[in-house]
Amino acid sequence: MVMTGAADVLAAWEAGTGRAPAGRALLLHQAARPDLAGDPAALLALPVGEREADLFTLRRALFGDLMQVRLACRACGEDMEFELDAGEFARTLAERRDPVVRVAESGWEVEFRVPAVADLTAAARDADPRRALLARCVVSAARDGRPVPADELPAGVQRRIAEAAETADPAADVALNVACPDCGEATRAELDIASYLWTELDAWARDLLLDVHLLATAYGWSEPEILALSPLRRRYYLELCADV
Repeated sequence: MVMTGAADVLAAWEAGTGRAPAGRALLLHQAARPDLAGDPAALLALPVGEREADLFTLRRALFGDLMQVRLACRACGEDMEFELDAGEFARTLAERRDPVVRVAESGWEVEFRVPAVADLTAAARDADPRRALLARCVVSAARDGRPVPADELPAGVQRRIAEAAETADPAADVALNVACPDCGEATRAELDIASYLWTELDAWARDLLLDVHLLATAYGWSEPEILALSPLRRRYYLELCADV
């Protein structure tokens, strides 16, 4: 079960305010997977798509299904607003597939492990991210039965590997293709659920802290006492304060 208690979620927000995006994504994943929260290495070893599905589940638990998205049309620059269903994404992306894909191409036989979060993080720090990712994720490679190092794979085989990995872990790259209502042209954009969810969480946390301030000032309650109230009861007390 995902973490939804106000105090726990607020603590996760506080811990992430000074972190880089990768650190914030890990904190969100810990909130989404309390069963692995104490083992960051295990979370980082999960396929990227599994993390994305977990974050959509967390978003649904915290803020509901409806996601409001704004995107600028790449053709005419017009702002587009549309809605997405976090629940549908969570259900669709949660399907588990074999984490190892196999590619056979012109005498080449390659086994490739779909990248985990730790693989992408490490590869991004390398001068040649693609080479680094292949080195980390190629389980075995052979040409005509002879073992070959991952860095000797030809471009065509690398493309086949990328295609097979995308099929095996489609949730690793959630892309939107939206038609502009004004000019009709389609705009493709990646949906970074970690960034989207962190932006929502940051706004929620700041609003909640303001509520705590107002209720503490009006009633003299402590922060833990206020956070222990349900959102409905907090809102009701705030309305009473406004009426005074």
